Parts: sequence; C-alpha cells; structure tokens
Amino acid sequence: MSNSGCCGTGNGGGGGYEIARIEKAKNGCHLCEEYAERQQAKPVAVICCEGACLRGEVARQAANILCHSLAPEKTVRICLGGAFTKDTGQRNLVRHAARLIALEGCQVNCASRMMNGVIEGLAPEVIIADRLYEFDRKLFGIEEMPPEQIQLHAGAVARKIAEAL
Repeated sequence: MSNSGCCGTGNGGGGGYEIARIEKAKNGCHLCEEYAERQQAKPVAVICCEGACLRGEVARQAANILCHSLAPEKTVRICLGGAFTKDTGQRNLVRHAARLIALEGCQVNCASRMMNGVIEGLAPEVIIADRLYEFDRKLFGIEEMPPEQIQLHAGAVARKIAEAL
C-alpha cells in the first residue's frame, strides 16, 4: 500500500495507542541539567518536531530562531529526546511551563504526541509550521529545497510565533 500525498496519510491513523518500551537512561548529562536549571524561570517552553524531512527541518530551525534569537528572554528550547526519554530537567521544563508551544512540522504532531505519552494531561498549544509558509507541498526531503529557502521559511515561521508571544 502506498503512502501518497503528504505526511500522515498512511495507515494507522485511527486512534488508539502505540506502545513503546524505552530503556531507562543509565547516563545523564550535567550540562543538560544545568541548562534546564538556568531556563526554568522562562514562561514559554518550546517543544518541536525533530523530523528529518523538509517540514521538520523548517520547524526545527524556526524553534531555534525563536528561542535563541527572537525571544531568548521568554522562551526555552526543549530537547525533545531528553524530555521524552527520561524524567529529569528537560521534562520538568515542559511539565511546569506557564505556556507550552509544540511547533510541529506537519499535522502528524509527533512532538506533542510524544510528550503527551509521558506527561498525562499535557495540553500544549500546537502550531503546525507548514501552514505558516508557502511552498511546493509535493516536496519531502531536505535536499529538495535550497538551504537558504529553508532558512527563509524558518525565519518567517519564527517571526509569526514571536509576534504572538
């Protein structure tokens, strides 16, 4: 069966749950924990799609621009892998944020669904990045768009979100 069209149009979208067994982390990162401690007073936490497709790359770069350039005093960029796989500082930033933004690359909403799986009742403000810029929707891979165009789209998405903070 083919998965034609855009993201999220394949099989398995009928609801229910995926069950994932994730080995507990044996190691920690003191740099990550120190970062989380320094960032805990910021009112807006940003989780983001980390997908390897074009839409995920635009979302990832937009989150970085938002959190590290446009609104660094208000926002903290969450390490999705760290927050999802271990209950330490990154997850606490998500859990205790006054406002949680999930910047998704597309309508599959991977970041928010992942975090909902480890923090019961989580209700992030979901922003689907690919709805905030115009592009050829037949494109999928990062290599299908020049890096400069990806950066322009990411900047546009980040500015739109920053305006709403």
